[in-house]
Amino acid sequence: MGLGDKIGNKAEEVSGKVKEKTGEATDNASLQAEGASEQASAKAKQAGEHVKDAAKDVTGQ
Repeated sequence: MGLGDKIGNKAEEVSGKVKEKTGEATDNASLQAEGASEQASAKAKQAGEHVKDAAKDVTGQ
């Protein structure tokens, strides 16, 4: 994945954080949970990116 994917993953994480905080502020548990889920998904994708980057560094490809 390229830079665009990394930016998209970070944007998803930020969007999830906004939803979570909005849910907290408005006492909307559903929105809060949706935001937390988006953040977890984005962080998992970012972790995969880090693994791929590390593998490229090791293999030199």
